[in-house]
Amino acid sequence: MTEPKKMELTSMDVAAEKREELKRALGQAFPEVFAEGSIDFDQLKRVLGEWVEPGKERFGLNWAGKAECMKVIQQPSVATLKPVRDQSLDFDTTENVFIEGDNLEVLKLLQKSYFGKIKAIFIDPPYNTGNEFIYPDKYSETIETYLSYTGQNDDDGRRFSTNAEVSGRYHSRWLSMMYPRLYLARNLLSENGVIFIAIDDHEIDNLRKLCDEIYGEDNLVAHIIWQHSVQPKGYTDIFSIHHNHILCYRKSEEFLINPLERTDKDNKAYGNPDNDPKGLWRTGDVRNALFRPNLIYTIQSPSGHAIEPPENGWRWSKSTMAEKIKSGEVRFSSDGTKITRRIYLSEQDGRAPETIWFGEDVGTTREASNEIKALFDDKAPFDTVKPTRLMERAFQIAGVQKGDICLDFFAGSGSTAHALMNLKRGANFIVVQLPEKISDATPHGKTALELGFSSVADVSRERIKRAALELRDQHKTSLALESRAEAPSGFRTFRLDRSNFAIWNMPTEKLDASGTQLDLHVDHIETTATSDDILYELLLKAGFALSTKVTTIALAGKKAFSVQDGALLICLEKEITPELIDALAEANPLQVICLDEGFKGNDQLKTNAVQTFKARAQAEESEIVFRTV
Repeated sequence: MTEPKKMELTSMDVAAEKREELKRALGQAFPEVFAEGSIDFDQLKRVLGEWVEPGKERFGLNWAGKAECMKVIQQPSVATLKPVRDQSLDFDTTENVFIEGDNLEVLKLLQKSYFGKIKAIFIDPPYNTGNEFIYPDKYSETIETYLSYTGQNDDDGRRFSTNAEVSGRYHSRWLSMMYPRLYLARNLLSENGVIFIAIDDHEIDNLRKLCDEIYGEDNLVAHIIWQHSVQPKGYTDIFSIHHNHILCYRKSEEFLINPLERTDKDNKAYGNPDNDPKGLWRTGDVRNALFRPNLIYTIQSPSGHAIEPPENGWRWSKSTMAEKIKSGEVRFSSDGTKITRRIYLSEQDGRAPETIWFGEDVGTTREASNEIKALFDDKAPFDTVKPTRLMERAFQIAGVQKGDICLDFFAGSGSTAHALMNLKRGANFIVVQLPEKISDATPHGKTALELGFSSVADVSRERIKRAALELRDQHKTSLALESRAEAPSGFRTFRLDRSNFAIWNMPTEKLDASGTQLDLHVDHIETTATSDDILYELLLKAGFALSTKVTTIALAGKKAFSVQDGALLICLEKEITPELIDALAEANPLQVICLDEGFKGNDQLKTNAVQTFKARAQAEESEIVFRTV
């Protein structure tokens, strides 16, 4: 090889990755279904002894535009995320991330860096009530659509708007908006990961069917009812609605529910009237909830009485029942005609979460409103806020721990990030919010404008900043050293924008058949791009997290960026010398990325660079991947 590898500047090709994943999973067991790099699905059906007639009807969720959703998913993004240091808090030290931009583009951009790395997702998407903001139903939505909406592009008539019920595609538009985002979100979940989705009655049925298809109906963990309000409404002619829904789906069977901590309220049923040496206890059920014929058997009491089984049978098998009687967990009544079970408090590790979450336990919308007003001098710049205790409950059940990453790509007012900081478990967040323009048509909108906010993203970012600073102050006054160490660490702000490389904005006549520049020596970097902008685009598209540690080092009188303690070296110098190449190789990285224009069209220098890295790798019995962009 005499030429360096070219750096890929698109987001991950989701379809190609899925094909490779399928090939890895099925290749050995079903080699006959793979031919010339393609998958013969008809052959796979034959191998499995199944034949589906063309056009045969089958059960499933369908709507106008569903087929186009896969095109949206499979279209790679050529955008980037640019760092915004002056709108961050402790940019260089924090591992939390705030992203301003369209979440569809952002989710595509996160695929390489965060594929399978997100522990928990909590989202509160538009409920499709006809009033809130809805994304466009055009399938050309890309970075250019987004820039047009946010006023960073010439207006070409594309608009993001609310979804009126009279539109004729009321449910279809919402489903087409949600499907690609939920699909891409699943890719990001770890195998033991879980997603929580808040919704109301308008789309709960469609959302559940949608998630059954994307996540698998066997991976539904729970359909939760949240009591969002406790105050009765001031009308009597219709039902007063006091609930929302939260759907919880796992990525795979590797997810385990984390029991909740017990409270004094949970322990009220426990007592010890007979001074049982094992401590506090309560009575438990010995009956089975469902009919099980193998659990139908008679129990003989020590006094000789035959105790007949309940209608559905006993809770355990005959052998297990005998063990529980021997241990004293199951006991006979004094007359020997009944059995009872004792559940001891000392043996309870926690309590199982329920499918009904009451407002007194996880908060209500009124509590949420008070939380945000407390941060903004008793003013509420945002409506439909979720209480932080609601998300805290979800993350507790998810078993979120230090170092885990949690995601919310409908960040709204920033409640999810606030909840994670409150939880003090050391987990990091990534939150994404579109800079939806604020209107003065509502009291909350007027308040936000009066406070100087022009978009929802502005409100969300400021809310997270104020919450972090307030929690820091609380930690500073704490006498516990471990409490001070748990103080929130701020967040890095990134903004969705065009790629820093002009190649993606060039007219098609200037591209060759492969979509690359005909003249690779042309300066193809946007004139407005900073070294920070370029650095983070390369990090993201090389598969590194946005929170990756980066330091600046000097090599041969030039500057380079050392990523993850030198595993990757990025050199953005526009004049590369042989001495710099030698110094980069001597640093013994795993990867090196340089600007193509740094070679000034000197193909010999480029060839020598390839050979230098190759020789160094052979000497160290390793490999150095050298790329240019």
